Amino acid sequence: MPANLPPQYYELEREYRAERDPREKLRIAEELLRMMPKHKGTDKLQADMKSKISRHKKETSDQGTQAAGAHRGPAHDYIAKEGAGQVILIGPPNSGKSSLIDVLTHAKPLVADYPFSTREPLPGMMPFETIQLQLIDTPPISPDSYENYMTNLVRNADLVVTVCDLADKAMLEKIEYVVSKLEEKRILLSGGKPEPPEDPRYVCKRVFLCAHKEYEDETGENLRRLKEKYPDFRTEATSILDDDSLYNMKRAIFESLDIIRVYTKNIGKEVEKKDPVILPTGGTVDDAALSIHKDFARKLKFAKIWGEGKFDGQRVNKEYALTDEDIIEFHI
Repeated sequence: MPANLPPQYYELEREYRAERDPREKLRIAEELLRMMPKHKGTDKLQADMKSKISRHKKETSDQGTQAAGAHRGPAHDYIAKEGAGQVILIGPPNSGKSSLIDVLTHAKPLVADYPFSTREPLPGMMPFETIQLQLIDTPPISPDSYENYMTNLVRNADLVVTVCDLADKAMLEKIEYVVSKLEEKRILLSGGKPEPPEDPRYVCKRVFLCAHKEYEDETGENLRRLKEKYPDFRTEATSILDDDSLYNMKRAIFESLDIIRVYTKNIGKEVEKKDPVILPTGGTVDDAALSIHKDFARKLKFAKIWGEGKFDGQRVNKEYALTDEDIIEFHI
């Protein structure tokens, strides 16, 4: 049976053969495996690529050692997700990413007035109402600097926040470079819900623009130009001196993640609004039950719902679509 591989596969395969960085070879190998049609004609190809992926993972493992026995530094191309969503902050040098991480999370990045002070990614947890969201500070993206591990970090994140320095006259040119650099790395940014790109080598990530240092843009000209340049991207103006703007940024991050919080209650008890079930927007009663346990979902007969625009204790079936901050009472 013929493999029927798409033309993009052969182009990516050439890149794989020419690549020398083991981490980049691993990323490309995983892309190649995803692109392969899954049928008997590709069984051998799949097995061969899985073997290569396994080998590259071993080469790039934190526990591995270099051939000469030298100490190996930590890998930065993967950060395990924590909380209700993983959000990566990217941007040009000195745009204010680290200062935002400093005020929004308990992480303590190096905050300095000189460029390129951030050398490696740093995660921190940001509280938002009843949930925690993971923010990642990253090195800058500029013609002078792009860390190869950034590609995997951005691909893995649930949301991209591009931090734009409103005090910088060259802001637009620098943001254009960031966007084009990611596109060069086959990452497309979308202001709405990302659609799968036609070319399987690419990935589409949702983004919003954090227009930072708003008080230094005294005329508002840079903010206006930014919105005109990227009308499809959500834009939030922020300042570390303005708590309201920081809350608006948190809210924008939550809304852009396209998730909802659902609180559960025991029959006859009052609800405690903490530790909600996190579901994608449009999640159902059955999805909420499955997040607890598959056997629980299987035994579920119906549920009662409390929430905005609903009758208190309204009885609903498994297919009922939930909304943010609904309260649900399961009956089995």
